[in-house]
Amino acid sequence: MSSHPSPTATLNEALRAAPANTVTTSADTRIPLRSHLRHTGALIRRNLLWIRQDPESMFDAVLFPVIFTLLFVYVFGGSIGQSMGGGQDAYVQYVIPGLLAMMGMNMAQGVGTGFNTDFNSGVMDRFRSLPIGRGSVLFAKIAVELMRMLMACVILMVVAVLVGFDITHWAGLFAAVGLAVVFGSALMWVFLTLGVMMKSAQSVQAMGFLVLMPLQFGSSIFAPTASMPGWLQNFTDYNPLSSLADAARGLMVGGPVAHGLTVTLAWSVGLTAVMAPVAIHKFRTKS
Repeated sequence: MSSHPSPTATLNEALRAAPANTVTTSADTRIPLRSHLRHTGALIRRNLLWIRQDPESMFDAVLFPVIFTLLFVYVFGGSIGQSMGGGQDAYVQYVIPGLLAMMGMNMAQGVGTGFNTDFNSGVMDRFRSLPIGRGSVLFAKIAVELMRMLMACVILMVVAVLVGFDITHWAGLFAAVGLAVVFGSALMWVFLTLGVMMKSAQSVQAMGFLVLMPLQFGSSIFAPTASMPGWLQNFTDYNPLSSLADAARGLMVGGPVAHGLTVTLAWSVGLTAVMAPVAIHKFRTKS
């Protein structure tokens, strides 16, 4: 028998440790901030224990950066690099910041499918019957996904160095990672909403695919947009992934930063302001 505590047992222990006057079984009663933080911490530990018991759930964070980097560098790097006036080495410097921007979106999709699975397995019914803040469940889920995203970014940069990427601006690299995390956390509210509203994890994944593919390939992540048709260039101009990729590229290898940074932060604030209340409301009212 495993000696590790179960995720549910971890949460129950944290709640029993809370003072009696800080929590209440009524969902309509305001819960103090300190209790919210305690509940969020307990749920974060629960989610981490779940990953420890199911390490296969980390395959996407580990393998996506490796597969995408090797695929685009060695399959498309030579031809696209030549069209840019360089070669594969030039393309490596171009595509790695774009892939860093893409990591946030790929990891954000996972939070929706995982959330939906928790609902269908009855875990969320258990959480909603406990005297915990409803927002704590969502914030804990996002916190753990951000940890997974940071791991994916670290793996991406390790592989990037191995294929020839030159890190010349360390401060810019950390800033680019931070920007990707900010935008990824905003996207997570969108996928949390889908996770609550859709009937199955497969539906969430399919919807995410339909949204992600046009945004990823209709952007400046993988190739410059100058050779694209005019109508597609117009789309890329409003695509937040293009702004994020351009800002990350400017921070990591040099170039304009202000416009891409401003647009990315505006998208991040807007998505969070609109979708966070929707996700929390849908979670509270889902039957």
